[in-house]
Amino acid sequence: MLNYEEELKKFKPSLEAEEIEDAVYQEDLSDMTDLLKQAMEQKK
Repeated sequence: MLNYEEELKKFKPSLEAEEIEDAVYQEDLSDMTDLLKQAMEQKK
């Protein structure tokens, strides 16, 4: 039978998830507002 307390002590969060979070926050992503601003500037 599994000892859940022991398994929880061994648990380590995935570094991959943390790396993805950092990459998302560092990336300059366009949102809908940015796209609309670009479209309006091109129209002028």
